[in-house]
Amino acid sequence: MSNRRSGLMLVALSAATLTTSAAMLSPRDARAQGAPPAPPVQISAPLAQRVTNWDEFTGRFEASEQVDVRARVSGFLDSLHFKDGDLVKKGDLLFTIDPRPYRLSVDAARAEVARAKAQVELAQNEVERAEGLTQNRTITARDVDQRRANLNSAIGSQQGAEANLKTAELNLEWTEVRAPLAGRLSNRRVDPGNLIAGGQSGATLLTTIVAVDPIYFTFDASEADYLRYQRQATNLRSSASRQDGTPAEVRLADEAEWKRRGKIDFVDNALNARSGTIRGRVVFANADQFLTPGTFGRLRVFAGEGDALLVPDSVIVSDQANKIVLTVGPENKIVPKPVVLGQITGGLRVIRSGLTPQDKVVIGGFANPMVRPGATVTPQPGQIKPPATN
Repeated sequence: MSNRRSGLMLVALSAATLTTSAAMLSPRDARAQGAPPAPPVQISAPLAQRVTNWDEFTGRFEASEQVDVRARVSGFLDSLHFKDGDLVKKGDLLFTIDPRPYRLSVDAARAEVARAKAQVELAQNEVERAEGLTQNRTITARDVDQRRANLNSAIGSQQGAEANLKTAELNLEWTEVRAPLAGRLSNRRVDPGNLIAGGQSGATLLTTIVAVDPIYFTFDASEADYLRYQRQATNLRSSASRQDGTPAEVRLADEAEWKRRGKIDFVDNALNARSGTIRGRVVFANADQFLTPGTFGRLRVFAGEGDALLVPDSVIVSDQANKIVLTVGPENKIVPKPVVLGQITGGLRVIRSGLTPQDKVVIGGFANPMVRPGATVTPQPGQIKPPATN
């Protein structure tokens, strides 16, 4: 019985000795005993380079001119002279309204002018005859005045008849509805054979036409962007009012490069009180008619040149609402830094704020799940290469 108790005491003493020995091992000895090593990462300082700065905005294309084509006179729509969606020139014939009633009105007005001219001629003869008789005192001065008044009345009637003739001729001309500007037509709203209303109010809409060369691109800039432009040496509004304008480029949703270049030609006179933005407009040439009103696009506006720090776009990660760049700080620990992003220049992302030239940016190895904020890593030298130039 005593031998069994002695054996148990020896086992307990051995276990306590092993536990004490393991507790006395240093961290380095522990890693030597099989702990995982710190993951390797590549680091590099941000690339410092002078770049052309651009501010990017989202907007849509709008027609430089747009007109609702309506008839000026009423009548039956006799014929149309275009196909839906055609490109037309200014003055091209689009619709013809039945002209026969208006031709009759012109004939009646011409007849009235002829009658008025005959009345003027008769009254003129009466006046000349009366002036000859006054020398012999055959008629009184009152009779002469009456005949002169009749002449003036006849002249007024002639002028009114001539005005009515011009109105009738103008109405006849308006039976041919022509394109008020060069551009692209929409579809017809009324088919031939329908009775349409004309005039200044309540006129029937026949079609619409938009001018697409040049074409406008409208966008909204934030109040912060607007104030920054206002404080620059080149004022955005005054530059837009000049002939040269501020350079701007746009690309469509399926385009990767900024190939379409234009000029800012207008900035609104007030900020929107609800959205805190101000509206701007860029004019683009559109000779091939490819750009269509209503299409969305991405715009960038020239904002001067300056020194900037650049990193690969692939090293930027998202942390809820922030953009993060991982760096290596003291004791080789991962330190996340929130950054403000700029445009991409030659394949590298411009960092507007958040980094310094002395930061050690993690550019490789961050895909390892062990590389996370606060983790200890093994830094290895890397290099952010400048973009290739053509």
